[in-house]
Amino acid sequence: MSAARLHVVSGKGGTGKTTVAAALALALASGGRRTLLVEVEGRQGIAQLFDTPPLPYEERRIAIAPGGGEVKALAVDAEAALLEYFELFYRLGMAGRTLRRMGAVEFATTLAPGLRDVLLTGKVKECVNRRDAAGQPVYDAVVLDAPPTGRVVSFLDVTKAMADLARTGPIHSQAAGVVQVLHSPLTAVHLVTLLEDLPVTETLETVDELTAAGFPVGAVIVNRVRPQWLPDRSVTAAAGGRVDSGRIRAGLASAGLDLPSDVIDGLVAETVEHAVRVHGEAAALTRLEEAVALPRLELPQLVEGVDLGSLYELAESLVEQGVGRPVASGVGS
Repeated sequence: MSAARLHVVSGKGGTGKTTVAAALALALASGGRRTLLVEVEGRQGIAQLFDTPPLPYEERRIAIAPGGGEVKALAVDAEAALLEYFELFYRLGMAGRTLRRMGAVEFATTLAPGLRDVLLTGKVKECVNRRDAAGQPVYDAVVLDAPPTGRVVSFLDVTKAMADLARTGPIHSQAAGVVQVLHSPLTAVHLVTLLEDLPVTETLETVDELTAAGFPVGAVIVNRVRPQWLPDRSVTAAAGGRVDSGRIRAGLASAGLDLPSDVIDGLVAETVEHAVRVHGEAAALTRLEEAVALPRLELPQLVEGVDLGSLYELAESLVEQGVGRPVASGVGS
């Protein structure tokens, strides 16, 4: 994340990528910075996380970060982006709104399916490149809650196809500008995973696809990391079902606890279940470490679910791991 200003966050469905994107935006805004959190899938996931009304097609402040920074959010709508595009390049004004009533917007994006993603990524690119009166970037960082890993490469790379399709004119310039930003050090694509077999497999496949397509890969963010209660030496045995219930009973008795047999049996079953999970997560982590030489961030499991307070806790965890701090290399601001 060291030189990036656009942080694209993707992950397999169910890994918590929107939550991670929100926490990342808060972390990057710490210390007085300004960040913009963008969603493009029309789910209003950001509004739900921050407990705000549905986001319109305009940038609105949704949170204050520690140290006086601020997070704004934007829900990019393809239709509104196309009308903005018409106004910017063709000065259509009222005519553009008439096109919307006629259904021409849907017709245009159906005729050229890649155009929808060009419009969405084009708006994100504009936010990244926008400057204030002093010539400084308006946002220190833009965080994009991108489509899941199964679609993120085609979502990002469709602009290249559109640039080839439209050889000249505003569409070509728009697409070419997006390609330039997405393939530059300004961008980092971060992948959210769980320590489970399928999410790790999809993460590794997506790293290969992103690399082959020429996109800068940032960090792997391991979400919902749970604590390990057993010592390492006990995990393998317990995961194989080898738990000495007599030893457990004796240990509890020495602590002054005389529990019924059914309670002891329940504790043994929970111990085995915990060990199996720990063993599986360790194997998944080993796969990640051996397959990719990327920075890795970890976020803890939230026992009581996600709310605004827990988003700040996750952001604090990211800051503690170096997010938001200028560094020479690896993960930083």
